[in-house]
Amino acid sequence: MDARPILRDKGRVTQTPLPIDDVLPQVRDALTSGGVAVLQAPPGAGKTTRVPLALLDRMNGRILMLEPRRLATRAAAVRMAQTLGEPVGQTVGFRMRGASEVSGATRIEVVTEGILTRMLQTDPDLPGVGAVIFDEFHERSLNADLGLALTWEVRQALRPDLAVLVMSATLDAGPVAQMLGAPVITSEGRSFAVERRWRDRPPPAGQRFEAQVAALIVEALGTVDGDVLAFLPGEGEIRRCAALLDGIKAQVHPLYGALPFAAQQAAIRPGPGRKVVLATAIAETSLTIEGVRAVVDGGLSRRARFDPGSGMTRLVTERVTRAEATQRAGRAGRVAEGIAFANWTRGEDGGMRAFPDPEIANADLTGLALELAVWGGGSDGVEEALAFLTPPPPGALIEARALLDDLGALQGGRITDHGRALARLPLHPRLGHMLLRGGKGSAVLAGALGTRLPPGSVDLTEALRQPTVEARAEAKRLRRHEAGPDLSQAQQLALAYPDRIGLRRPGDAPRWLLSGGKGARMDKGDALATSRLIVACDLDGDLTEARVRRALSLSEAELREVLGDRIAWVEHCHWSDRYRRVEARRQEKLGAIALDDRPWVDAPPEAMAAAVLAGVRSLGLGCLAWTRRARFLRARIAAAGLRDVSDAALLASVEAWLLPFVDGVRDADGLGRLDPFDALQAWLGWDDAQRLDRIAPAHYRTPLGRSVPIDYAPEIPTISLRLQEVLGETRHPMVGEVPLRMELLSPAQRPIAITQDLPGFWAGTYADVRKDMRGQYPRHPWPEDPTEAAPTTRAKPRGT
Repeated sequence: MDARPILRDKGRVTQTPLPIDDVLPQVRDALTSGGVAVLQAPPGAGKTTRVPLALLDRMNGRILMLEPRRLATRAAAVRMAQTLGEPVGQTVGFRMRGASEVSGATRIEVVTEGILTRMLQTDPDLPGVGAVIFDEFHERSLNADLGLALTWEVRQALRPDLAVLVMSATLDAGPVAQMLGAPVITSEGRSFAVERRWRDRPPPAGQRFEAQVAALIVEALGTVDGDVLAFLPGEGEIRRCAALLDGIKAQVHPLYGALPFAAQQAAIRPGPGRKVVLATAIAETSLTIEGVRAVVDGGLSRRARFDPGSGMTRLVTERVTRAEATQRAGRAGRVAEGIAFANWTRGEDGGMRAFPDPEIANADLTGLALELAVWGGGSDGVEEALAFLTPPPPGALIEARALLDDLGALQGGRITDHGRALARLPLHPRLGHMLLRGGKGSAVLAGALGTRLPPGSVDLTEALRQPTVEARAEAKRLRRHEAGPDLSQAQQLALAYPDRIGLRRPGDAPRWLLSGGKGARMDKGDALATSRLIVACDLDGDLTEARVRRALSLSEAELREVLGDRIAWVEHCHWSDRYRRVEARRQEKLGAIALDDRPWVDAPPEAMAAAVLAGVRSLGLGCLAWTRRARFLRARIAAAGLRDVSDAALLASVEAWLLPFVDGVRDADGLGRLDPFDALQAWLGWDDAQRLDRIAPAHYRTPLGRSVPIDYAPEIPTISLRLQEVLGETRHPMVGEVPLRMELLSPAQRPIAITQDLPGFWAGTYADVRKDMRGQYPRHPWPEDPTEAAPTTRAKPRGT
């Protein structure tokens, strides 16, 4: 049977052959026999608009096809409806947040990825649905990964008849096919050939990125007939590049997600004359921009990187991957042969990563954690039971669940009624919480924050006075969800961002400590630079001290009214590295910030002592007054092996040996007067002190009965004494099982020999020492046989 869809209005639509047509029978057979398949087809093959139509007569029930972007969702539905000669909303419809065109006759629904998750959470068995198609899965969006994991569990547990098709342009199909146990069907080739051209050499040093791209666009216009599609990382680069192209003989159209729908359509549809479309990654997939014969790839992409430690997402500009470059180049071959111009040399291709990271590896996982909690009812490890191609990072998931707990969406790890209500809202849980608790007007704020804010002042008030068209539409849609007591806009924002309440630090510079523990800053000229309290909703994500991009000023009264249950008095002692002393304070705190701070005059001694010990750990053992006897005792303990008295070990066990001796110490000067001898001796205890005297005695007793201190600081215990004092000694002195190192001195107390074998010294090198010393010290005995001589410290009388 011909796999191509039947045309319902042949006079209106004519289908041109596409590469995907050759494999449509295989796709149909795989889904009807096994119920699952992975389709790999290069850009321009036609999979988005041909595959769903080819399955219409094989699937029992509706076909859902997921698209990663709103623009692509609508465009795919329109294109398929045109193919059937019908308006959108009949056989083919679409659904996305805030817009839908479906009817009782709809058999194919093109939906944004979040719509599928809502459908699954509401009716897990997907009644009336016969197949789910994941288009452009190579983009590895968070919602697509979650949607596939949930859909696969539904197929395994509830709906073995549910067909699942994963389609991709550049994905390495092996891993996802292995996870699903699915055959891989590959469509070779594209509609038209695309010539790849690279720079002969890198762009001129100092030339701005936008100028590089603009120059390539001009070259492309002079090389091919038709339109040019150029890829840039963001709206700012698009605007600057457009300014550089002013005056060219072509219409310049921007294309990015925040652009009004009418302007997006103007970029996509054919128009009079030639056009240049300056697009973000929104144009990489699913869209056919009529008339494009050349692609200019700037080589950069903007990605979100989430830091779970700070709770901030920052946008980073990175090199595109080889897969993305291939996808972009393919846009030049959708309607005719084309050329793809790369803003890098061919040699640089080898240094590019093969694929971009999946979004789940770097994204804010708060929404994912909420969906998992709803799906599993709060049971632990639900993510481990689901088929995630890339499992969510544990650390980021822990941080996300902590935020949900803070918002009241989870309690004891289990989903709450409030959490279920948040999951039903098409908003980030922060904004959903604000909407359900902030009362009248919270929809205006949620609408502004849930869409793209226009450039403007740090003070969010300005953007709220003149919201964008999209923000107004979003607010109107959300207004029915408003609940709770009426609050000010600053209070509403505080509900959404309880971890980003900022208290201004002392000093002239506008710097704040955030309640979540991170730092934030503004320029002195910023509108909120003098505000004592702010609540920040947009920060640049700098991990050291984030720049505040949007915030509202907040009074303390407003803060106490809305978050008073989180404010509590905290009493604590800590060691201040800055002041090198114990700080004992009573603070009224919200998270990390102190709204009131006063001395804790009656702090208990044990708390003070613990803070002093923290100071010792911070300053190091050198902060103590190590007298000679303290160093000597420490060396003996080390030599005897009774305790580990290394710096690291003593600092780790400082509570065990020093705690009883820091009473009354409050600062670094006091520590500098503290001799640790008594502390070490008390720590040793009576029994071990006796063992210490036996194993590592403090003194060596000479044959004459004199006590000579043993130096344990070197690796080998050492004594120093005059040679004549050990005359007649035939056994080498020992410390435990270790021979003492004997430093034998002349009558003038200068070293003349070192030995750890006294009998061997007498029998060997002593003869040479005797020969040298007799002439220098004739009044002192240098017996020929030292083993038979008597020890002495005296010299011979003069004249003898």
